[in-house]
Amino acid sequence: MISANDLSPAELAALLHFHADAGVEWLLEEEAIDRFAEFEAMKAARRPAAQAQQQRPAAGERPAPGQAQVRPNAAVRPAPAERAASGPQPAIPDGEAVQQARFVAETARSLVELKTAIESFNGCNLKHSARSTIFASGDAESGIMVIGSAPSAEDDREGMPFSGKSGQLFDKMLAAIGLTRSAILLTQVIPWRPPGNRAPSAAEMDICRPFIERQIALAEPKAILLLGNFSARFFFGENDTIHGLRGRWKEIAAADCVIPAIASLHPQDLLTAPVNKRLAWNDLLAFQAKLKSLSLLRN
Repeated sequence: MISANDLSPAELAALLHFHADAGVEWLLEEEAIDRFAEFEAMKAARRPAAQAQQQRPAAGERPAPGQAQVRPNAAVRPAPAERAASGPQPAIPDGEAVQQARFVAETARSLVELKTAIESFNGCNLKHSARSTIFASGDAESGIMVIGSAPSAEDDREGMPFSGKSGQLFDKMLAAIGLTRSAILLTQVIPWRPPGNRAPSAAEMDICRPFIERQIALAEPKAILLLGNFSARFFFGENDTIHGLRGRWKEIAAADCVIPAIASLHPQDLLTAPVNKRLAWNDLLAFQAKLKSLSLLRN
């Protein structure tokens, strides 16, 4: 068995990232607990009670041969359906949650108010499994908006979009066209990380849609860069892959705003398949040219 002491710092960091991506959040208890000794003590405590129960004569008629005797103190286990029903349930029905999300979003008069409203909203199950609420950050007055897909495990831990290795690559992508995080408004389509980085369900997307559309309406960007397959499909309403959706300017609507938007590959896609960096670079050049034509970026 390999001990943590045998690992190099880089190997230990990679192992910790692996566990974090798998959903492990706590590796140690506050105090050491011997689970084996705890289990043996539990069995020893139950043994005398079980023996006494077996020796106790049953009240009334004796059970027929082969008939199980019910112990008076035995706990009644719920049926499987009852156990499933007792698990986590949606805070409110999906249809009602969508209506509440729309109301919450429409009543927010600023990004600050919207952020507070989203953090207080409990109508989406994704919030109950996420650590952080990811909201827009950066310069809302820049006229430039970049929208990612859903928060990753690193985003959820750090409380900000595009964290970890994909965030480092994203910073380099911005720098290549003369931008920084602080000079744009950066956000995600979904404010909470889906468990295990799964794709959000249709109901979850419907609930979260008013929030991202209101962010766009309040920021009033002049151009939007969509990163990732999910983000492109969400706004373009198409089912093609990111390779079919990227590199072409389209218009998306949010409230009374109609904004030109272009989609490209997510930095995580580029880490997985570096051969696609050439495609992403072409998209970034097209985005840079649009910003210059709108006088949002100096030549």
